[in-house]
Amino acid sequence: MSESRGTAPPERDGEDGDGASEPTEQEVFDILSNRRRRYALYVLLRDGTTTIGVLADQIAAWENDCAIPDVTAAERKRVYTALQQSHLPKLERTGLIGFDPDSGRVHPTDTVEKLDFYLELVGGEQPSWERYYLTLAAVSTAVVAAVWLNVPPFGAVSPLVWLTGVVALFGVTAAVHGYRATGPSDAAEPPEIRRQ
Repeated sequence: MSESRGTAPPERDGEDGDGASEPTEQEVFDILSNRRRRYALYVLLRDGTTTIGVLADQIAAWENDCAIPDVTAAERKRVYTALQQSHLPKLERTGLIGFDPDSGRVHPTDTVEKLDFYLELVGGEQPSWERYYLTLAAVSTAVVAAVWLNVPPFGAVSPLVWLTGVVALFGVTAAVHGYRATGPSDAAEPPEIRRQ
């Protein structure tokens, strides 16, 4: 991360000249629809400024499920060429990265950090928190009813102990849910690879 991440994206059509606008929702969906672009953005969010060669090595390793030293020259070249000719120019046009084809340097802009949320959601199943909370509420209601009706073994334990347990369970669940929703995304791999 030797360079600043605050470079303003280039102006796009339809702007008033006061600065670059953020990508539209359609542009975001279009960008994130391609796995190599998602991987490139993930590396840039994780590492900051890098080179197209480093991006190509990492993306080829993820695509071929191997370590970076095990990437073949042909695998690296395929990714490098696609990044150079298509993906990085497209990311630059939408203002998400800065790319200098002459030096091969690539850096994220401030705008790309707003996509971190989308990158975490793309490419993997998320737990159904609604179902989990509903199940937790149903089980808690059954426990409260059993305690209230003095059903053994529930009646043998103080209602305050059961209440404390139910509240603690909801608290832990909410904490885990909150962490997974907003927790750090500094893992070594993109979410879609971690979930495989």
